[in-house]
Amino acid sequence: MTRSFEPDATDRAILRLIQRDAALSLADIAKEVGLTPTPCWKRIRKMEQEGVITGRVVLLDPEKVGLGVSVFVAIETGDHSASWIETFASTVAKMPEIVECWRLGGDVDYLLRVVVPDMQAFDTFYRRLTAQVPSLRKVTSRFAMERVKSTTALPI
Repeated sequence: MTRSFEPDATDRAILRLIQRDAALSLADIAKEVGLTPTPCWKRIRKMEQEGVITGRVVLLDPEKVGLGVSVFVAIETGDHSASWIETFASTVAKMPEIVECWRLGGDVDYLLRVVVPDMQAFDTFYRRLTAQVPSLRKVTSRFAMERVKSTTALPI
């Protein structure tokens, strides 16, 4: 894959700052990276246009909003056809409990990260998933006991 945009040291500094706190004011970001607000804004805008910055969000504590159970669900399928992949992707997109879905190489085809309030909710989710997605060869769930590290910041 080719990249059309190569961030320089100042762009990287801006990205590190806004990854840590997207609510920083433009003036604070500009001051921290040694720019005035207008050129700083232009850099941020260019990175948005280039797709380097894809959005700005607020991160929530799952436990404080009643979603304290995290489950990693490994899926092996017996069907790799385009229609199955489309059905699977469509089903996953409609399930808000799934906060991440990765297609993998190796013995597992997909890995889901699921957040739910409790085991009852996970059981309900599991039954819905397995009823809606055909040709699942193996579904293995692993329950997180402790979050040791969690970050959305990329090491740039």
